Amino acid sequence: MVTLQQLREVLVENNQSHLLHFYDDLNDEEKQKLLAQLSNINFSEVNQLFKNAMESLNEQGVKLDSKMKPVPSHTFESEESINSELLAQYKKLGLEEISKGHVAVLLMAGGQGTRLGVNYPKGMYSVGLPSGKTLFQIQAERIKKVMNLSKQQTGTAGNIVWYIMTSGPTDKTTEKFLKNNDYFGLNKNDVVQFKQGLLPCFDFDGKIFLEDKNTVALAPDGNGGIYRALKNNGILEDMKVRGVKYLHAHSVDNILVKVADPVFIGYCVKKGAECGAKVVKKSGPNEAIGVVCQIDGKFQVVEYSEITEKTANLRDEEGNLIFSSGNICNHFFSTDFLNKIADRFESQLKLHVAKKKIPHVNQRGENVKPSTPNGIKIEKFVFDVFEFTNKFVTWEVPRHSEFSALKNADNPEGTAVDCPTTSKRDLLRLHKKYIENAGGKVTTNEVEISPLLSYAGENLEIRVKGKVFDKKTVILSDEEQLFMNNNNTIDGPVISNVVVR
Repeated sequence: MVTLQQLREVLVENNQSHLLHFYDDLNDEEKQKLLAQLSNINFSEVNQLFKNAMESLNEQGVKLDSKMKPVPSHTFESEESINSELLAQYKKLGLEEISKGHVAVLLMAGGQGTRLGVNYPKGMYSVGLPSGKTLFQIQAERIKKVMNLSKQQTGTAGNIVWYIMTSGPTDKTTEKFLKNNDYFGLNKNDVVQFKQGLLPCFDFDGKIFLEDKNTVALAPDGNGGIYRALKNNGILEDMKVRGVKYLHAHSVDNILVKVADPVFIGYCVKKGAECGAKVVKKSGPNEAIGVVCQIDGKFQVVEYSEITEKTANLRDEEGNLIFSSGNICNHFFSTDFLNKIADRFESQLKLHVAKKKIPHVNQRGENVKPSTPNGIKIEKFVFDVFEFTNKFVTWEVPRHSEFSALKNADNPEGTAVDCPTTSKRDLLRLHKKYIENAGGKVTTNEVEISPLLSYAGENLEIRVKGKVFDKKTVILSDEEQLFMNNNNTIDGPVISNVVVR
């Protein structure tokens, strides 16, 4: 650790000497905490970051219409429009890569469930499914199932490493939750957790706030912080040692996400892509999600606020939206590309700046909770690496089977939007469709299929054909059924590996 005098000199040089204003008032433990925190900040770098951030803030609100072009056709395919033979080829290739241990998953799970009305990580949230499963459990079980599918096809299951990026507030709680639940059946050595980075919070003059007398005010650096975090936490090296070539990255709050989707992976590998994005058709021109497009020949996600209503409404001769590729935070990366970003381009990522009300300690040592924005927080977004590749592809998927965001708490008095009610509804609607496609009949909205039984509607006929489901039901895998029988945990009658609750 640097000495106090060295630190004072660095702070004076970078116009941040106020951070030691209360140093003489602190006890020894508090002094050590503050010095350790300050020693881990590169002040010349964060000062430059502030300067760049203010430039970005001044550019916000500039419309990009004149520079926008839709995704070129040679970089785009749609699951709904390609033939079944090609779809099967992509799936086969993806399962082969999984069986060879070439595929890993990166779960972006740094968010707290604050907007859902809870004080724990969003991945621990249950939307009220008949099984009571959380987002973490559903996604872990999908990983386990897709490894089984790869074994069925190739004879080798392979290992899918589950990398989980947390944040300071969610890290310990997530670790304890996964451990207490035995990693939901995954090998604990294949569950690798690491924290995203933090950035100082600034006032509008570039001074870093103190949260209290011995603590710098910091905030998570956004999901775009994964690139620096992957390198700084040794994750890229871990991938190299394990032989991982491809990464499926997604956010925790999509209950329909096909984790380690073999079709998406196979498509990207077949196309030789460094980077790929799953997209859905925008539900309408005014849907407030970003669109994947090209800006000055480079791939980019343009937020809804960055284009005019006229451009958002542009349509082709068949009446389809021209800018329709809605971004859903669901991406493919080659590990070669991730290393290239970490080594050469991470510092060039676009900055996203928000004016915030930042609690802090003022120069008189008083705790201040401002009523209006008094500073900025800086974030980077995961999709801002798209511009650094020429080997980019998009894969359009049906919204009803792959995208249902969980952002907001239920609002009993208003329209249900991206909330537990819609997440539960969308998953159970999909499961109803799977059952009906397999020859069953569903007359209630409370029938759930375990991910350990079926990844995407396969292997269901023997369980559901000719049957009518008219009660709250969870259709289990053999493994789950055996466990429940042995542990006497079934609270309803069992019918052909179907649990009615």
